[in-house]
This record gives sequence, structure tokens and C-alpha cells, in this order.
Amino acid sequence: MTESAGHQQTTQQRVAASLRRRYAAEMRFRAYGVFAVAVGLLFVAFLFTSIISKGYTAFEQTYVAVDVVYSPELIDPAGSRLAETLQAADYQAVLRASLRAEFPQFEGRTSLRHLYGTVSNSAEQVLRDRVLANPALIGGHERVWLLAHGHIDMFVKGQIDRNLPESARPISDEEIAWVDALQTAHRVQIRFNKAFFTAGDSREPEQAGVAGALAGSALTLFMALLLSFPIGVAAAVYLEEFAPKNVWTDIIEVNINNLAAVPSIVFGLLGLAMFIQFFGLPRSVPLVGGLVLSLMTLPTIIITGRASLKAVPPSIREAAFGMGASPMQMVLHHVLPLALPGVLTGTIIGMARALGESAPLLMIGMVAFIVDVPHGLSDPSTVLPVQIYLWAQSPERAFVERTSGAIMVLLGFLLLMNAVAVILRNRFERRW
Repeated sequence: MTESAGHQQTTQQRVAASLRRRYAAEMRFRAYGVFAVAVGLLFVAFLFTSIISKGYTAFEQTYVAVDVVYSPELIDPAGSRLAETLQAADYQAVLRASLRAEFPQFEGRTSLRHLYGTVSNSAEQVLRDRVLANPALIGGHERVWLLAHGHIDMFVKGQIDRNLPESARPISDEEIAWVDALQTAHRVQIRFNKAFFTAGDSREPEQAGVAGALAGSALTLFMALLLSFPIGVAAAVYLEEFAPKNVWTDIIEVNINNLAAVPSIVFGLLGLAMFIQFFGLPRSVPLVGGLVLSLMTLPTIIITGRASLKAVPPSIREAAFGMGASPMQMVLHHVLPLALPGVLTGTIIGMARALGESAPLLMIGMVAFIVDVPHGLSDPSTVLPVQIYLWAQSPERAFVERTSGAIMVLLGFLLLMNAVAVILRNRFERRW
């Protein structure tokens, strides 16, 4: 009896020790999971902090007030006031003469070059537009707020340390003294950078904007959606509802699943060989970009579409057949509407992936320097990821904030598209 009780106690001790080891292992596994999630969130927070800290200043721009003298000798010596004469006038000379008159302490070629370089070269167009709109300005003077050059903008925003040696910073001591004098006179303002969203690309960072890239991305995605959505949904319906189960459909399904995992640059090579070299379509246009991205998003739409169709209960199909519906009526009137929320969610996710792609578009030439905003599918254009790639390669410091600002815009669109997908799924999804 005593031996049996001792054996039972030993067994209980073993079970208790085993339970303790299991609970300890479970606690360690949970701790590993929490640690992994914390590390992932830390890296994401570091990424967003780095991008936002470098890019939020791109939404601001420095302006300086300059007293401009509209000299008749430089603008319209004959006094004709003809639009052609006013259009062709040398407004660069007008601006430089005004700067020299206002800051006579700048002497010598180097000092004058620094003085002229403190204002963006877009100032000439601003003066031209003002004179064309009001020729009565000729012979008078006024204070005009002009866009500051990129390195002046960086200095005013605090991105350039004035304590560095002059050889180690892009702004000279004379320019710093000029900016200090203007700030003392309250002639320096930091305004919202509207041109960042309305202007195209530029060699000058203070004039560069993402409007061209945004329009190119919108046109390219429109073309991709126009092709991939109907073809993808039709393919998903056929494979799930009508295709016979044989070796050929198995091969098609395997290839579709494999295409979903193919690197995106392969689709770029395919587009280069097929659409540009074989069909002779132009490079760097939304038409070709949309064709390439539609090939890339088709597998995603087909796979998510089939999964959504498969999630519809068989009782829906049986009830439709019981009411005398044909197979096509059953799919179009009953199954597809119920599966549409999942199909739309997969489509939006596929479009969001296409929005962030740059490798396939680089292969078809959408890496060109495009100044004008495209208005059609055949206009030369670029897209946001490629614009970011181009700006990231620029050695000028002012393009660093432009790059980070464009990344923020791209991330905003991606988050918006994913939020729309989640809202559609939660709003229309039915649980069976």
C-alpha cells in the first residue's frame, strides 16, 4: 500500500514538473513573440520618424522680399508697350540691377554671383508675368516676394549649420549676412509649398514638385485597372465555376500561382520585349506602364477572385439552380455579387502594390526627366517611385527633403488605398 502511494506521488510529481516545463515553454514562446513584434514596431517607428523628420520641411518654402525697380531702359526702351516686347525683355537684368541697388556692399564677381544666386531663377518669370499683367509697373518699383534658392531655403529652415567652415557648406558668409539682414528687416517668410503639389520636376530643387509624377501614377494605374480588373475577374470566374478539372487547368493554376511570386523586374523585361520592341509602342508613357503593371497585378486579382468565389456557400448555387437559373445567371446574379467585396479588396491591394513598383517601369524607360504634367495616356511621364529614385540620386542637399516628402506622399496614397480595401471588406463582407 505504501509502495503504491509512493508510486502515485512520484507520477503526480512528474506530471506537475512536465506541466511547469510546458507552461515555462509557452511563456518563453509568448515572450519571443512580444519581443519580435516590439522589434518590428521599433524599426517601423524608426523608419517613419526618419522619413518625416527629413521630409516635412518639403511642404514649406522660403520666400524673400526684394524691392524691384522696373527700369524702362531694360524692359521697353522704345516705350511701345507691345506684348511681344514685354515678353522678350531681359528680366534677369532687371532683377540683378534691383539686387545691386539694394545691396551695394556686394562687389566683385564672386560676391555678385553669390548675391544673384540667393533668389531662384523662377523670379524672372514672376517679374515677366507681373509686367505682362500690368504694364503700368514699368518705370516704377514695388516689393515682390520671390522664391529663395535651394541652399538659402535649407539655411533658413535650419538644415545647414552656420558654424561650419565656409568650405564645408553650400552657402557663403556673404549670403548668410544677406539672409540675416533680410530676416532682421522681416523680409523672409516660410510659406506652405503649394508648388510641391502643382509643379512638375525641375533641376532646381526649390521649383521641383510631384504633380507630374502624381498624374503619371494616376494615368498608369487607370490603364492597369482598366485591363487587369475585367480580365482578372473573368479568368477567376471561368477557372472556379466553369473550367473542367483536368491537367490543363491544373497547369494554368500552377502558372498563375507562380506568376504571383515572380519578381516585378521580370514583368518589366517582358514589357520591354513585347510592347516596345515587338509592337513598337513609345517609351516612358502611361499606356505601356499600365500594360506592364496589368500583367503584374493579374495573378493577384485572379487568386483573390477565386478565393472570394470559393467562399460563397454551395447552397447559394443550389438555390439558384432550384429556381431555374442557368449557370451564367447563377454566377452573374448570385455568386459574383456576393464575392465582389473580396474581389474589390484584392484588386485594390494589387493596385497598391503596382503603385509602389519602380523596377518594371525603369525597364520600359519611365526614368526620363519629365518637366510637364502629362494629360493623356500617350504623353511622356514618370511615376512617384521613379521620381523618388531620381531625386535620391541628386547630390544637392535640398533634394533630400524633396525625396522624403515624395515618400510621405507615396506612403499616404498606399495607406489610403489599403484603408479603402479594409473599409470595403468590413462594409460588404458577409460571414457564412
